[in-house]
Amino acid sequence: MTTPFARDQWYVAAYGSEVGRTFLARTVLGEPIVFYRTAREARVVALADRCVHRRYPLSQSSLDGDNVVCGYHGFTYDPSGTCVSVPGQERIPRTARVTSYPVAEVDSFVWVWIGDPALADEQLIPRAPHMADPQFDTVRGMEPIDCDYGLLVDNLLDLSHETYLHAGYIGTPEVAMTPITTDADEQAGIVRVARHMMDAACPPFYAKSTGIDGRITRLQDIEYFAPCLYLLHSRISPAGEQAPVFRTEITYAITPSAPGKVYDFWAVSRDFATGDAAVTEFLRDFNHQVVMQDVVALNILQRALEAEPAGYQELSIGIDAGGLAARRILARLAAR
Repeated sequence: MTTPFARDQWYVAAYGSEVGRTFLARTVLGEPIVFYRTAREARVVALADRCVHRRYPLSQSSLDGDNVVCGYHGFTYDPSGTCVSVPGQERIPRTARVTSYPVAEVDSFVWVWIGDPALADEQLIPRAPHMADPQFDTVRGMEPIDCDYGLLVDNLLDLSHETYLHAGYIGTPEVAMTPITTDADEQAGIVRVARHMMDAACPPFYAKSTGIDGRITRLQDIEYFAPCLYLLHSRISPAGEQAPVFRTEITYAITPSAPGKVYDFWAVSRDFATGDAAVTEFLRDFNHQVVMQDVVALNILQRALEAEPAGYQELSIGIDAGGLAARRILARLAAR
């Protein structure tokens, strides 16, 4: 499985908290990029992570004020990517510049635009407002996975795998047994998948964080904004009761790094037990274990697919409707 890249799109490259006055190197759609903040405005800068002279990584270099000084031969670039100094001569070659990428900080994410900068409209960035909402406590992390990014999209749009891969964590029999509804707006690039379990076992993830003892009503409503942002709106309440309702927002940013490699940004935001350090620590550690189960499984799946003979036929069923819609959207975005 090889999912094509859509270039004229916004992608999450980092959490805002990751970018400071030291360099952060990330590769997005095969393009190495270095990120840092300016001193006075604390603005995020994203430059191609290769010196124009001998291709030395700028992320292995140094800052002089807000300018990047290549650690190999001293070529110096301002935040726009323009070379402002070269060693041993006053004349600066006209082509001495590196690409500067449009960036935006939205909802605690640093987004980067890969493609034609003239098309970089920040209004197109999908929102995850809970990520920066003080009414929520959020734990977060990022794991690189050695798989096609389409496999991660598939994984997140078909949560029936929770029953089997994440049993004892977030999975119960009801997840796989409950039918889903799927709605896809392929022109807008949005896929919605809903699974509503009215009488389900309470998995440890929720039992230990909410204190619910017994069966629950468990509502899962997914929104996927192709190509990058995935939101799972989760609502938990004791079975048969209207209240209390425990709201959890699960966020994933799915950023292709290179062919067969993807960054898996994950976050869990909650509006209950806020300020409770023990609940925060539990959700951070527990969700990280869940994410790592996906990492291991997707790494295995990628290797298995690479070993398949050409022309193998994939079988899809009803629960794959969301993932298949996402594949069509991603193919259309890449072709456009």
